[in-house]
Amino acid sequence: MTGQALTVDVYSDVVCPWCYIGKRRLEQALESVQAQATARIFWRPFQLNPTMPKAGMDRRVYLETKFGGPGEMKAIQDRVAAVGTSVGIEFAFDRIARTPNTFDAHRLIWFAQQQGRQDEVVEELFHGYFTEGLHIGQAEVLVSLAVRAGLDGEAVGRLLQAQEGEDAVRQEEAHGHQLGIRGVPYFVLNGTAALSGAQPVETFVSAIKQVAG
Repeated sequence: MTGQALTVDVYSDVVCPWCYIGKRRLEQALESVQAQATARIFWRPFQLNPTMPKAGMDRRVYLETKFGGPGEMKAIQDRVAAVGTSVGIEFAFDRIARTPNTFDAHRLIWFAQQQGRQDEVVEELFHGYFTEGLHIGQAEVLVSLAVRAGLDGEAVGRLLQAQEGEDAVRQEEAHGHQLGIRGVPYFVLNGTAALSGAQPVETFVSAIKQVAG
């Protein structure tokens, strides 16, 4: 792909299955236009549940309250799982016991950007939560996933015990709200073109070609 370099700001939450699907479709689109090696992807915070208790809550109770009864919840999960399979994601919703508070996960993602391992950390968080059913609101789980992504475990442990990154994450999230974002995933290409939702690969390809000129 010729033209100007591509920057993509992705507003997402790591408990959003459509954000994981959107990540895969973006990757496929970048590969399609041969821009995967040169595109700069920045993962930005957008908490779907900003008032979630620090300890999280029972996921079944949370989802049934949000979407209705167990029948409605299963129908939604089956649909998401089918789409996930089409892009190589194994959603194992039955393994997820709790819906976590994701603020510390977003602090970890913010820290990972400075270490040049942001995409790797985001991938481990998505996989850990949706495929392994890990409680990504717990510090020890976040440290373990960070190590898998190539970060220093002790440095991540210190980060999570301190308040480092809290203001930065809140500022980035506030910027997303100022952009008018109401749901995720939300993709901003080169600071101008925006795509809302886990769009088909072809839609990503078209938008990438348009902004790259």
